[in-house]
Amino acid sequence: MWMVSLPVDEGSHQLAWLWDHGTGVFQSTKKLFLRERTGWGRTLEFIRKNAANGLSVANLVAGLSSILCSINGQHHHSCWLLLVGFLLDLADGAVARQLDACSALGAKLDDFADFTTFGLATALLLQPQGVLGGVVAIAYVMAVFARLCFFSSGIPFSYRGLPCPYASSLLASTFLLSEGNVTLLRITAGVMILFMVDRGLYPHDKVLESQLWKKLVYAGGVVAVLFSPAVVAPIYCLAWSTSYICFPFVLWSCKV
Repeated sequence: MWMVSLPVDEGSHQLAWLWDHGTGVFQSTKKLFLRERTGWGRTLEFIRKNAANGLSVANLVAGLSSILCSINGQHHHSCWLLLVGFLLDLADGAVARQLDACSALGAKLDDFADFTTFGLATALLLQPQGVLGGVVAIAYVMAVFARLCFFSSGIPFSYRGLPCPYASSLLASTFLLSEGNVTLLRITAGVMILFMVDRGLYPHDKVLESQLWKKLVYAGGVVAVLFSPAVVAPIYCLAWSTSYICFPFVLWSCKV
């Protein structure tokens, strides 16, 4: 039996070639698109997990910069950096909880940044020259250390002892308003030491996760520190810190 081969026109070959190559291009484009989506997904996940850590690192950098400023005698710049660190510290915990990114690393980084900024850097504002100044500065650093080590009260939404960011904010504001009056600063530091090592309870300062007026207080602090005239920020932060220290549960409780 004879097999008759039918002629295949050239157009069919071209269509088949275009189909095969078109499918290949589509598959390559799809893979590239999916790879880019995966890359973006990993990037966004990295940002989500480390946004709060980035704020803690920024707080640490502010503290280290404040130390350098104090060593070079630029105490006014040191105070401003401490106020920036105060705002960063209030934000990092809120960001971690909102993004569900709390971690052991983040907690350790936050404690280290707090000790550097609100302990070491703040103590240098006391200008520890001489025996008395050195003793007060060391006592202040040790009070911050004890406060960070033993802050857990076992009571929900409460701290044991005054949180050190508020003590630092009050001291930095006092320095700016008093033009660095060493006697006043050392007396204030002594009072803050007593508040920090005291067993009294203070509410969690979740100002960014609480009532609207507390969020407005925080926003006002950002505006005051970054954009307002120099005299406004220390007055604002002094009033804010004093209200938390003197009326902790009346004004700053999570239930208020």
